[in-house]
Amino acid sequence: MSTPLVIAVPAKGRLQDNAEAFFARAGMTLVKPRGVRDYRGAIANFDGVEIAYISASEITALLAQGIVHLGVTGEDLVREMIPKPDDKVILLQGLGFGYANVVVAVPQAWIDVRNMADLDDVATAFRLRRGSKMRVATKYVNLTRGYFAAHGITDYRIVESLGATEGAPAAGSAELVVDITTTGATLAANGLKVIEDGTMLRSQANLVASRNANWLNGELDIARRVLDRIAAQDRARAVREVRTRFKGCDDAMLALAKERFGVSSPLGGPTSSGMVTLHCPPDQVYALADFLRDKGAAAISVADIDYVFSLENPLFEKLKAGL
Repeated sequence: MSTPLVIAVPAKGRLQDNAEAFFARAGMTLVKPRGVRDYRGAIANFDGVEIAYISASEITALLAQGIVHLGVTGEDLVREMIPKPDDKVILLQGLGFGYANVVVAVPQAWIDVRNMADLDDVATAFRLRRGSKMRVATKYVNLTRGYFAAHGITDYRIVESLGATEGAPAAGSAELVVDITTTGATLAANGLKVIEDGTMLRSQANLVASRNANWLNGELDIARRVLDRIAAQDRARAVREVRTRFKGCDDAMLALAKERFGVSSPLGGPTSSGMVTLHCPPDQVYALADFLRDKGAAAISVADIDYVFSLENPLFEKLKAGL
């Protein structure tokens, strides 16, 4: 007997809105049958899935424990909160929202500190001069330790931040920070600058699978159906559908179009009447249209596509390979 596939989605704010929009684009509308205040939901007209609305950080923890099968959460949280994350979860796909960078930022007055090597020199000088280690304020303790170790920096100590990390140097509680930022504006407003090689992680929201969840009672088949829809929407977003018909439309012309413009013909080559349906990268549509008109096409239609289904599903193959 199959059990529900549990998908964890952020419980509030822009992350929830973006996650719901992501599933909706793939033809899966998230609903709360028992009311908007409920923390459990479903996918409309899609059996076998339970949606759990929880915080992004809790999603990460539940994925590591195997309590949920799939979840939407930031890569920064995965890398920070889960020891050896690749042993416990599979990052299936970046979702194109929730972008933020984890960075090393120092006071703008530190004009001689341009990179991590400079920071290492400052840390050593700080310890020798003051008899104590340079303080780094951050919520990203594990990422900071790993990144600083990779750059050979040992003369520092971490001050765990519970509030606005960027304000720690001005408050006198730390000399520099490791923080998350999207534009750097808040850091700059607090008199900080990101050093040249100080971007530790470029993060975004990811669709993440748990290696530790139970996949033996039909959950894997349900996941395949979910991932089929996501992959179909991904394929559709990557192309435009171009249709035309004219006498000069033959296999030789099609081979040339494929070579020049990267098009594919998912429904096969031209029919006996010269009708052909092509899938073309969006940035090549106008060039392809000029090419087809030069070859004799009198009319060409171009349309967005909702879904392109295929026997191949790279997301599901990645999930299977990781379990």
